[in-house]
Amino acid sequence: AWLRVGLGYLALVSLPIGMWGVLAPRSFYDDFPGFGRTWVSVDGPYNEHLIRDVGALNLALAVILVAAAVTLSRQLVTVAAIASLAWGVPHLVYHVFATEGLDALDLAASIGGLVVFALLPIAILVMARRLPVTATPQTAQESS
Repeated sequence: AWLRVGLGYLALVSLPIGMWGVLAPRSFYDDFPGFGRTWVSVDGPYNEHLIRDVGALNLALAVILVAAAVTLSRQLVTVAAIASLAWGVPHLVYHVFATEGLDALDLAASIGGLVVFALLPIAILVMARRLPVTATPQTAQESS
């Protein structure tokens, strides 16, 4: 249950970010994360290509996370968690050192959310070790 919750949380965060970046890049740039706050536009000039790419990458990550949450395949859960770490850790490190333009509330919210995306995949990796190993096509063929 905790694996599904963790993977689902990561996917539910990635999916709307991805959709927003792909479908409305200018709005994403001007208004992310919403609620009257702005975290992206303080970092420099708008670049539609960059925002759409970030949106598409979040959508791709969300697809992997949803598949892992649905199947709970040890291999897929492990890949999804590692993919989340590969995105989350560098993203967190960047924002820890690039704090200009954000007030204390926005900085705390931004860093807090990014810490979750760096730590939750580690917890998921630990929990995934308890899942049964699924037979690969090669091992299934060898046993027949």
